[in-house]
Amino acid sequence: MVKITLGSFEDSFSAASLKAYFAELHATLIFVFAGVGSAIAYNEVTKDAALDPTGLVAVAVAHAFALFVGVSVAANSSGGHLNPAVTFGLAVGGNITLLTGFLYWVAQLLGSILACLLLNLVTAKSIPTHGLAYGVNAFQGVVFEIIITFALVYTVYATAADPKKGSLGTIAPIAIGFIVGANILAAGPFSGGSMNPARSFGPAVVSGNFADNWIYWVGPLIGGGLAGLIYGDVFIGSYAAVPASETYP
Repeated sequence: MVKITLGSFEDSFSAASLKAYFAELHATLIFVFAGVGSAIAYNEVTKDAALDPTGLVAVAVAHAFALFVGVSVAANSSGGHLNPAVTFGLAVGGNITLLTGFLYWVAQLLGSILACLLLNLVTAKSIPTHGLAYGVNAFQGVVFEIIITFALVYTVYATAADPKKGSLGTIAPIAIGFIVGANILAAGPFSGGSMNPARSFGPAVVSGNFADNWIYWVGPLIGGGLAGLIYGDVFIGSYAAVPASETYP
């Protein structure tokens, strides 16, 4: 059962909420700067050669490490979402209100755009965007993104958002980083392995290339929403929705 609540202006613009938005912006900037930066760096050292298995591993590891750090540094202030799909999945499960979640989205998107602008400034290189591999159609790309984002948000619920998580919560940032790295290894050569609308949107804005960008909204939001619906209903059950800063992680 969906537990989405609208929320109130007072809660969404409280001092704690404003700090949470800044934490999301800053942590998403850290994550996207390292993630996109790793792709730029690989292209630079290989002189724009095609991505080989070693490069795929390097990019996956960079994203995993950066997300681990980003979630860790923002966890105490905002819960460390860094991803509109995670925020949406948590909203479906009643862990964050729609109004606050929307403002999380704004902060995450701004953080991603700022990271890409900084990368463009300091490297003077074009910003790589997510795109489908040759032979992969839009439907396949969406399904790929649904599956891997479901795995990500399900992991977030199991290790961070579940009230029964106990000591497991201490390894949540590691588990979240690992599943992202693993999913990039699996889906990167096909859909790009985004799992994160903000991660795809920032590069699209700075590069001016929005080709297939909708895939990285539709797939992750469906996957995140399904994970929130299934984990929230089956494993957590009924509980009252309260501000994210009090429940997550």
